[in-house]
Amino acid sequence: MQRHPSCGVSSACLFVLLSTLTSRITEVETTHQSSIPPAVVKLWASAFGGEMKSISAKYSGSQLLQKKYKEFERSVKVEEIDGLWLVKRLAEDMEEMFHKKAQAMQRLVEAAEEAHLQHEEDPDLQYEYFNAVLINEVDEEGNSVELGGEFILQPNDHFNNLSVNLSLSVVQVPTNMYNKDSAIVNGVYWSEALNKVFVDNFERDPSLIWQYFGSAKGFFRQYPGIKWKPDEHGVIAFDCRNRKWYIQAATSPKDVVILVDVSGSMKGLRLTIARQTVSSILDTLGDDDFFNIIAFNEELHYVEPCLNGTLVQADVANKDHFREHLDKLFAQGIGMLDIALTEAFTLLGDFNDTGRGSECSQAIMLVTDGAVDTYDAIFAKYNWPERKVRIFPYLIGRESAFAENLKWMACANKGYFTQISTLADVQENVMEYLHVLSRPKVIDREHDTVWTEAYIDNTLEDGQGPVLMTTVAMPVFSTKNETRNHGILLGVVGTDVPVSELLKAIPKYKLGIHGYAFAITNNGYILTHPDLRPLYGDGKKRRKPNYSSVDLSEVEWEDKDDTLRNAMVNRKTGTFSMEVKKSVDKGKRVLVLHNDYYYTDIKGTPFSLGVALSRGHGKFFFRGNVTVEEGLHDLEHPDVALADEWTYCNTDEHPEHRYLSQIEAIGLYLSGHEPHLHCDKELIQEVLFDAVVTAPLEAYWTSLVLNKSENSDKGVEIAYLGTRTGLSRINLFVVPDELTNQDFLTAEDKEGVFNADHFPLWYKRAAEQVPGTFVYSLPFNTGSENKSVVLASTAIQLLDERKSPIAAAVGIQMKLEFFQRKFWTACRQCAALDGKCSISCDDEDINCYLIDNNGFVLVAEDYTLTGKFFGDAEGAVMSKLLQMGSFKRVTLYDYQALCWVFSESSDSGHTLLDPYFAFFSAVKWILTELVIFLVEFNLYSWWYSDVAVKAQRMGRSMQVPCDTEYPAFVSERTIKENTGNVDCGSCIKSFVIQQIPSSNLFMVVVDNKCDCTMFEPITMDPVEIIYNESLKCERLKMQKDRRRPDTCHPFHPEENSMECGAAVSLLSSVAVTLFCVLLSLLSRRSFLIPIDRCHLEDPSTSETFLCFLCVTPTSLSPSVWNSAPSGPGFDPLRTT
Repeated sequence: MQRHPSCGVSSACLFVLLSTLTSRITEVETTHQSSIPPAVVKLWASAFGGEMKSISAKYSGSQLLQKKYKEFERSVKVEEIDGLWLVKRLAEDMEEMFHKKAQAMQRLVEAAEEAHLQHEEDPDLQYEYFNAVLINEVDEEGNSVELGGEFILQPNDHFNNLSVNLSLSVVQVPTNMYNKDSAIVNGVYWSEALNKVFVDNFERDPSLIWQYFGSAKGFFRQYPGIKWKPDEHGVIAFDCRNRKWYIQAATSPKDVVILVDVSGSMKGLRLTIARQTVSSILDTLGDDDFFNIIAFNEELHYVEPCLNGTLVQADVANKDHFREHLDKLFAQGIGMLDIALTEAFTLLGDFNDTGRGSECSQAIMLVTDGAVDTYDAIFAKYNWPERKVRIFPYLIGRESAFAENLKWMACANKGYFTQISTLADVQENVMEYLHVLSRPKVIDREHDTVWTEAYIDNTLEDGQGPVLMTTVAMPVFSTKNETRNHGILLGVVGTDVPVSELLKAIPKYKLGIHGYAFAITNNGYILTHPDLRPLYGDGKKRRKPNYSSVDLSEVEWEDKDDTLRNAMVNRKTGTFSMEVKKSVDKGKRVLVLHNDYYYTDIKGTPFSLGVALSRGHGKFFFRGNVTVEEGLHDLEHPDVALADEWTYCNTDEHPEHRYLSQIEAIGLYLSGHEPHLHCDKELIQEVLFDAVVTAPLEAYWTSLVLNKSENSDKGVEIAYLGTRTGLSRINLFVVPDELTNQDFLTAEDKEGVFNADHFPLWYKRAAEQVPGTFVYSLPFNTGSENKSVVLASTAIQLLDERKSPIAAAVGIQMKLEFFQRKFWTACRQCAALDGKCSISCDDEDINCYLIDNNGFVLVAEDYTLTGKFFGDAEGAVMSKLLQMGSFKRVTLYDYQALCWVFSESSDSGHTLLDPYFAFFSAVKWILTELVIFLVEFNLYSWWYSDVAVKAQRMGRSMQVPCDTEYPAFVSERTIKENTGNVDCGSCIKSFVIQQIPSSNLFMVVVDNKCDCTMFEPITMDPVEIIYNESLKCERLKMQKDRRRPDTCHPFHPEENSMECGAAVSLLSSVAVTLFCVLLSLLSRRSFLIPIDRCHLEDPSTSETFLCFLCVTPTSLSPSVWNSAPSGPGFDPLRTT
């Protein structure tokens, strides 16, 4: 064996080598440990912390304010909040408010039914009414168009400054309906009686907004009157009858099985129409309904195989899931309807036995192009004599050979038969079944009051985008004795209630800094909750696809067993506690709190109310007392503002009070000159107390402004304070135009001001900081580098106790450049007597960072890192800090997230859902029918393929709902300083972390000589939670607790079930058809619009003809879309 020259033997050589290696490693480690002296870093941190506390305390006036509250310590009374009493009182207030809305609807119902009772139908009635689209429109000669006329509109602040008419309503008619149809004109005529009631309701309750009547005939009467504008295509697609409030009020909850024929005869356009028919049926189902879809030929095919043998709730997510599967259907084989009917009856029966469905109405929707038999043996076995399951056949196509069989099924099973020949026929025919299901309710004369889940109204905005609403609605019936057993539904009346109106009833000052109120529906969906995020996007917000069906368990996700949710759904009264992780500051920070929940039901509604109070200071409230004169004097100072969204006085109750500010209203209320002005006496007493205690800060801040030697470099820009009563004071140390961040403390800065559902972010974070220390942060919505600002705030405690209420919070806004300059100055200090520092942040061998308690960089030599997460810059060091316990990772979940997906193709079926493509495809089909001689020859599919192929090539990215998991990071308060070494393979990276005294900040000094790029950055990016197929299936099947509506009207013994539909032969004019086909070929922009109910009958043949309106969007002005006689070139009543 060859030996090293210096080694006597092999073992001796090995010993020498190991000794040498160990010596070198020790030398490297010693070098790195001593290269960043902790004592020097501590000196820097102490110097910077001392100066920043001095500046923050001086300019905020925190010590003066603490002293002023201490002076009142003996005179104030501290109380523990009784959460259960509070939630019960709030529920009673909301019950009263909801009851007032329901009473207004009851008055409309009575007026409508009386007006209809007195009206005699006149088929020749001519009546000019104000059409919502045509009002104030003129023709080329300057004359008012028919159904238009002068309609006075004036901006009204109660309706978001929209121009409205408070004396009259307007009538909207869907684009595909003839607005002078006899049925519509008669309905509009008798419903004019509602105008008087609309006005009276608004005078009784000025907080009302839109009131309306949706007619079963299709027109929509809206108060106050407002002009409607068509979309960019000149179309108004709104049809009140497919709105949730209409469907929910008109019908009872239902279990529905949809059978879709996918036999070979359904190829081509028939299958496309069938898909659209099923999609339209899904549109009519709501959260109280259950459904499944089964396709059939010679075999059964559950559209979602996972849900074989069960029904699912008709929420938005489930309906969208099934729509995606509809596009995968294809036609082949032979249709075995008997097997499908047997499966549907068995499914409905078995599911009803489980007690999980609606336990009310049941129906089978049959979408097919024919039936060779009546299948009476199956009905006799499963449905007769009770006939609890209604049958609704939809005959697809123009052939009527099998119409009688399908109609017989409908008549024998209390259903309704319709024939759908084109895509344009789908919606109107689908909705016929709703009138059948409404018959029992009408005959029972049960005017059930219904409340919808939260939805977004685009006509009203609050500055942040569309407003969340709920609707209260009631059905309107025909009370004429001669039609009693027909169960004629006249329509539905309703009014919108902004969710913000509920929040006005909530005394935010009683809920504490982190407390909040929330409400859910009988299905567990959120009506209001501070963590509900219905909108997304920058700039103009867009609504999320499933925003109206966010479950309470998706925001209070720490309650893994749904204990709180289920108790509220079941309308119980009680309490619940758990630790929660609340994300704040756009999800980048987390507060770990322990919440106590209190809940009860809101009687007369399907809603339950909850209140969350955080333990500690959040459970305590204090009362101060000052004279009215003293309080008003200090409240009316110009630097005082009150929370815009808090209700000190109800200025919406009477029109003459709407122009009052809250401070003006308080003054009037205390003067006793306005007996009709209702105010929160307790809150006003406390806000007067806060005004008096905080008043000395105005003079203090003014003295700083006047002292020219102070703040000469204008580093400090704003001083601000907020109190537990929503009172705030602001002082500017620079002129407004010189402010670096001009959004701070304005309405644009939603998280920085008092809102209806939360305290300002700087107030929340200060409350969780150690008393007497400041919390510093860099707002994420501001710019980078020297254009940004730093906020420093601290909480003012009333007592020197752990359970002391937080009386107020104060702070300052300073320039980031000023803040960073102070940091770099402190980092150049050293304790050496000769002034020669052993280390400095100017050295190239080290990097110095200033980070906050959530790991975000406030200062770094690389300015681009400002505001970034420290783990992005120093992944190795952050990983070691987590390992050492200096920071801890908190895992958060977002069940309202949106994820980007790439859609490689766009299904042709989806394209047809657009009205343009629908009508264009219908025209193509008509031309195909004229050209080909064999009905089943699939020329349509060939012709349509160009549209489909084009769509499939247009892959695009889109956002879809998803669940995500993401981290947040929090420092460990007990660890003030630490040192560490990171093994980077070829070298050791050392670092020192030191807490900045009296702050939430840390200085981190990192060795820059060692390359640690082998460590991945630690990011805060959310990660989508991927569910495997088995888990996806379980999630689809899973049904959370829900409470059924209190009323159910499945059938009535007096019901006239023989009104069950009829087959209609629809023959459009050959000349008109060919004319439009020619335009279609030339421009591909023309299409036929069937004019609903514009049918003429030939006495000699008893055939019914359908009127079409031939339109070319580029040549048709919006004003004539609803006016067929004014159309381009022909009168639809004559051209048939």
